[in-house]
Formats: sequence, structure tokens, C-alpha cells
Amino acid sequence: MTVVKSPLPEDARKVTGDALQSTLVDLLGLSLIGKQAHWNIVGPRFRSIHLQLDEVVSTARTYADTVAERSSALGLPPDGRPETIASAFTLPSPKDGWLRDSDVVQLISETLGDAIGRLRERIEATEKADPVTQDLLIGITADLEKQRWMFEAENASPDS
Repeated sequence: MTVVKSPLPEDARKVTGDALQSTLVDLLGLSLIGKQAHWNIVGPRFRSIHLQLDEVVSTARTYADTVAERSSALGLPPDGRPETIASAFTLPSPKDGWLRDSDVVQLISETLGDAIGRLRERIEATEKADPVTQDLLIGITADLEKQRWMFEAENASPDS
């Protein structure tokens, strides 16, 4: 079997591989959380939040594929197996059953906020190790920050 050779030195490969793998786990988990909330949301804002959750899921899935392909291009096999995601995922998740619309907004805002915080740490970690991966992480962060802003605006009041 031919193995893809990494263009990165070993220390940079380790930092970059860790950043990409943990980002992959967060994005795949985020897409599952988004779908779980999408299927179980109830309340007066059901439709608008239901549709907004589809945007989050689509963004997370698209970037998960991009992150996995970046990892592969660097000779680092990505691991998106269900057992890997289940054992490594630590972002906030919904409870089972029906979810009130306001609770979904709070949950998704919190989950996105935590994911963004972790991405910002990875951006810093990959600055010297691999600026190309850093650039990818910056783009992901920008899109997730936009999604978070939209959810935060759902519960905001003009006086706060």
C-alpha cells in the first residue's frame, strides 16, 4: 500500500494533525447535534429555527469534508468513525426528546461558542506549524461565528 507522504516536518505534522482531527470531531458532532435539534424542536419559532439548523448542519458537514481532505493531503488519515466521534466529542449536546425552541437557541449558541473557542486555540497552534491549515481554520471560524451571531440574535433584546 502506498502511503501519502506529508510535506510537513514531524513536529508540525503532529500539531497540524491534532488540530485537524479535533476539528473534524467537533464538526461531525456539531452536525449531529444540529440534526437532533432539527428533528425535535417545538415551539412558536419552530419553522425559522428548524430551517436555521439546516444551515448549521450544512456548514458543519461541508467543512468536515474539507478538514478531512486537508488531513489526507498532509498524509494524516482522518478518523470520522462513529466510535471515534462518540468517544472524543465533548461539546454541549441536547437532552433526548422534544426541545423547546428557546432551549435550542441557547444550546446551539453555547455549542457554537465552545467550538469557536477551540478553533481559535487551533488557529494559534497552527500559525507556524502549517499556515495553510491555519487559513482553513480561520475560514471555518468565521462561518461558525456568523451562525452563532444569528442564533444569539434570536434571544437578544435591543435593551441588553
